[in-house]
Amino acid sequence: MKLTVRQKIFAYMGLLVLIIGVSHAATNQVYMNFLFDQFRTEEIGATYMNATPSEQIEILKTYITDKMKWIGPEKGAFILAIGLFFSLWISGVLTLPLRKLMAAIERVAQGDLDVNVPVQSKDEYGKVIQTFNDMTLRLREAEDARRRLVADVAHELRTPLSIMQLKLENAQQSGQSGSPEMLLRLHDEVIRLNLLVEDLHVLSLAEAGRLSLDRKTLDLTKKLEQIVDDVKMEAEENGLDIRFTSNARSVIVKADAGRLTQVFINLITNAIRYTPKGGNISVVIEDKVMDRDANYACVSIIDNGIGIPAEELPHLFDRFYRVEKARSRHTGGTGLGLSIAHQFVKAHGGFIRIASQHEQGSVFTVYLPIEGEQTGSTS
Repeated sequence: MKLTVRQKIFAYMGLLVLIIGVSHAATNQVYMNFLFDQFRTEEIGATYMNATPSEQIEILKTYITDKMKWIGPEKGAFILAIGLFFSLWISGVLTLPLRKLMAAIERVAQGDLDVNVPVQSKDEYGKVIQTFNDMTLRLREAEDARRRLVADVAHELRTPLSIMQLKLENAQQSGQSGSPEMLLRLHDEVIRLNLLVEDLHVLSLAEAGRLSLDRKTLDLTKKLEQIVDDVKMEAEENGLDIRFTSNARSVIVKADAGRLTQVFINLITNAIRYTPKGGNISVVIEDKVMDRDANYACVSIIDNGIGIPAEELPHLFDRFYRVEKARSRHTGGTGLGLSIAHQFVKAHGGFIRIASQHEQGSVFTVYLPIEGEQTGSTS
């Protein structure tokens, strides 16, 4: 039976009253038996036996009353001691979860995030402890993510900076002025650094919910036709067939056209990059797909490329996450494209789902609320 803290306090107080009542009754019973035995020894004699019944009752009454005057304070002290003892025990039982939680909070305050308090009840204390455990888990995940981010950013910055430093040192040691080829290489590395910094800035704004969106009515079908046409040459150069299909003449959403273009360009170019020559890529749009009790415009980018291992899928939108060597950042980009795409779609009130089988292909599906049903940021 699940009891709330209030019900437990009421039950324990009732138990305390019962214990005190039983103690009082038991004490009275024991002492009265003792007094009757003592009366039989001390008072029953010739005088008592010769007295009338009414006088005998008065003698017994007077004797008991006189004795009870002396036992009152002692009995009160005994009952009080029992009450205090059980009150202390009850308060200990009721506050034990809080004491454990306070000890865990102090450890967290000292920087120890590897704290997990056992949940031993389903009352309010149990819910608070479970919430605390969930909070420390998220703090650990955030700390791990922060450390990975610092390491990844340092790694990403080190490569172009090392190249720039080496080129400049070689030019300085040779005493020659910079050649156009060297300056072009330095310029490429500067562009790479600028892209990385800009992507990190945009991603941080999106994650903080501060990304500005220029929402306007957009025909998503026409926009996707344009995007597919823009990347068709790159796909054909890689020996791929790319096609666009739609189940509706027009699919209207209210969105930031520039942000969505970046999302779909990223997803389609990823499909091109990781689909072997001779493969196929399909971009499919569907109107009014019901999901989560709402209607969405649904865009799927389907390829028959190298696919993604199942164990890697939950981390695919993490910053700088490497799936495997074939998907390393050396193939181009800053390594933040999928993270940015995920945050851009989320800012529009939508979400992305992934289905993939290793060596068989992947399906990235973007869900966007249709016009009039947006649930995300409207800034």
